[in-house]
Amino acid sequence: MVAGTRGARAVIGARRDGFLLAALGAWVLTPIAVLIVRAFAQSWRFPQILPDATDAWPALSAAGTGRVTSALIASLALALATGLFGTVIGFLIARSAVRVGRRFQQLTLAAAFFTVIAPPIALGVGLQVAVLGIGLGGTFTGVFLAHLVPVTGYLTLFAVGVFASFDLSLEDEARTLGASPWQVLSRIVVPLLGRRLGEGLILGGLVSWGQLAITLLVGGGVVRTLPVELLSMVQSGNDQAGAFAALMLSLPPMFAIGLLTVGARRTGASL
Repeated sequence: MVAGTRGARAVIGARRDGFLLAALGAWVLTPIAVLIVRAFAQSWRFPQILPDATDAWPALSAAGTGRVTSALIASLALALATGLFGTVIGFLIARSAVRVGRRFQQLTLAAAFFTVIAPPIALGVGLQVAVLGIGLGGTFTGVFLAHLVPVTGYLTLFAVGVFASFDLSLEDEARTLGASPWQVLSRIVVPLLGRRLGEGLILGGLVSWGQLAITLLVGGGVVRTLPVELLSMVQSGNDQAGAFAALMLSLPPMFAIGLLTVGARRTGASL
């Protein structure tokens, strides 16, 4: 009797978990499916459940213009640059914080966490004032420096977690054997943390890739990234091209998740 009750509970629990997973999948995939349909639909107005006609050429034509292409290149360049510099800075800050002591580590975490949880519009206003003060408002360099702030915050938090499980005694042993600080960094730390550094590069690039408020405030509408062009399309009523641009904006995060998943399976690690 007890065994039968446990079996029934297990079946109910399995069905409940399956239902929750299906609901979560639908919740995540439905907006993407709507974007795909809208990108191929000439018009889709209320109360239509489905669009009358589909034609992807207008969206492709709009997405293939010079403005969208240059915006895509600008977004890719910003993502690559901020991901690279943010990874280096974040890991160096985290390494120093872990080695110095717990109190300094807590202060570092608090500062990094603030850049993560602060509203983008509030952070953007502060960064706008700072960037204008050094004469870089409305420039690619100014937007890069502004993006670097939240990217470094995210990567510092990520790197502190990485160094929490890193054996720092390996560095001390190498120094006792006569290794220079550069040799310790290049021959011990970087090889051991190679995969984590790659993950940090991807994470930093994705944080920069989706920035809108900071880009608008610091770039002043002069620096046109893909999120800025997407907003412009939607505001002008070009919903079809906007949906296609939104799909373009969604591809790198999905590709990054797939890449990290494949890498984790090959190494037997977990994300």
